[in-house]
Order: sequence, then structure tokens, then C-alpha cells
Amino acid sequence: MNKLDYKKAYKDIYMPATKPTLIDLPTIQYVCVDGKGNPNTSQEYKEAIGILYAISYAIKMSPRKGTEPDGYFEYVVPPLEGLWFGEEGYFDGTCIIDKDKFHWRSMIRLPEFVTRDYFEQVKAHVSLQKPELNVNKAIFLEYDEGLCVQIMHKGSYDEEPASVMKINQFIEEHDLLIDINDTRLHHEIYLSDPRKSKVDNLKTVIRHPVKRKV
Repeated sequence: MNKLDYKKAYKDIYMPATKPTLIDLPTIQYVCVDGKGNPNTSQEYKEAIGILYAISYAIKMSPRKGTEPDGYFEYVVPPLEGLWFGEEGYFDGTCIIDKDKFHWRSMIRLPEFVTRDYFEQVKAHVSLQKPELNVNKAIFLEYDEGLCVQIMHKGSYDEEPASVMKINQFIEEHDLLIDINDTRLHHEIYLSDPRKSKVDNLKTVIRHPVKRKV
């Protein structure tokens, strides 16, 4: 049986061009953990990533334990994603703020067969198997992101402002307005593992919410 690889099946979502494009996203469900701090040094961020992957792989491997839900299908765990904002307001990606003041929502897409009830069952299972993880921090989110402009950024995370400026220019040229607010945030999708990839080879989807001018 072929495994569903979301990156390949939904290239419009995960593999945009290196120039900005407009996309209208469907509602997607995620496992999320919220937190604060520099992702490079924060223990809270490291723990959040551990929780996300523990739950994601518990779902993926559920057939081995006979706990798979109705409608289960084989799939590749989707990439890590993050929503970002700062203590002093919404982060628009155009400048590097004090990373210790970052607030973030780290998340991994959940396959469509995962229900809220099943999600809670998996959390309980992971809590028993990995008591060192505070899985109570994990939440089930249905994210209706809607209309956005996105771009594939290549290279260092600290060089992202250059790609964001391209997004902003596209928005201006296409009669759109940036729509970052308390529910629609600067969004990144990490297609590369920084522990295994050279900085120049890192690929990150950067996505900003927009609305049409009235």
C-alpha cells in the first residue's frame, strides 16, 4: 500500500515557488503545543517538539498496537510547522526581534481520520508510555487559515526578512492587504532538519494571511 505523503500530494501547500504565490487554504487539523522563548535555546521549545512527535508517531504506529481508528491509512508524518508572534505585538517577519520574546505555536498536521476523541485517547496512551512528557500541553486544532501569500525561503532563518519583503511586494501589487492578527499569524513550515542540512540548503515555507481590498 502506498503511503500518503502530504508534501507530495499537496505540493501547492508544501512546495511553493521561490517567488510569492496566492493560496486559499482549506481547514487543516493539527496537534499543537504553545510556548514562549528562543527556539534555539529554550527547553520549553525542545519539550514541545518532543510532545508533538511522540503523539504524531503514536498515531502513525497505532496499527502495530491494534489501536488504529476507523478510516486509518498509511501516511508519512508531515513536517513541523510554527505560528509566531512577539510580546509587543504581531510578528510580521520583516525584522529579527529578540528571540527570547518569541511566542510560538508549534504544530504537526494530523491525518483526516483523527477525531478529537481519538486524539485524547492517544494523549492518554503517550502519557503512560512517556510520563516525562507533559502531553496535557498538546491541543487539537482545526485551523481555517484561508487566503494567504506564501513563498519558499531557502537558506538561514535569519535571512527570512528578504523573502518576507517579496511577499509584501506581491501583496501590494495584487490589491491585497496583510491580515496578521490574533488568530492569523506569521506561519512557517520546516521542510529541512537543521541538524542534518547545511544552512544554505534549508527550505522553509513562509506564509502570511491576507485579505482582498474592499
